[in-house]
Amino acid sequence: MATLGGGCFWCLEAIFRQLRGVRKVISGYSGGHVKNPTYKQVCTGTTGHAEVVQILFDPRQISYEELLEVFFAVHDPTTPNRQGPDIGPQYRSIILYHNPQQRATALRIIDQLNRSGQFAAPIVTEVVPFQAFYPAEDYHQDYFRQNPTQPYCQAVIAPKVAKFQKLFRSKLQQNSSEPDKLRENRSEPAQP
Repeated sequence: MATLGGGCFWCLEAIFRQLRGVRKVISGYSGGHVKNPTYKQVCTGTTGHAEVVQILFDPRQISYEELLEVFFAVHDPTTPNRQGPDIGPQYRSIILYHNPQQRATALRIIDQLNRSGQFAAPIVTEVVPFQAFYPAEDYHQDYFRQNPTQPYCQAVIAPKVAKFQKLFRSKLQQNSSEPDKLRENRSEPAQP
């Protein structure tokens, strides 16, 4: 199990669900102090929760380190409380580790990335122990696939998914229909 937040959970879910070895991705909330929060509460920025995805994966097919490699490639881990147009602490970059090995892996990768100069600014991703996960409301689950022509999906998610598919082509599930669906949807006009 991995729990990661890096902006809108719709983006991360659309990406991680395509990886070979990923069994399930659930959008939700974690890292805060309010039990069973709603989307409306989380959007206030006062619950302490971040929008996250919880990823069930097969470590024989994909490692936690590989998940983090994708995670750091598909969002900006140097901007506190912001990803693109999404602003607030609920959009912060966060890794909620489930065991000491995940913590060590996350800290090692962050250190390597900071030393590499890959990013112009230091990484601000929080690395904190996992406490609880609250699944988001049903309409948030599988959002990109269910709403491909929605303007946010077209303007924000589709370009991230396209970049991910190009960078990580060798890690995509064989039966993933997302690349074809994404190509089809790009030609459709965004609906207001």
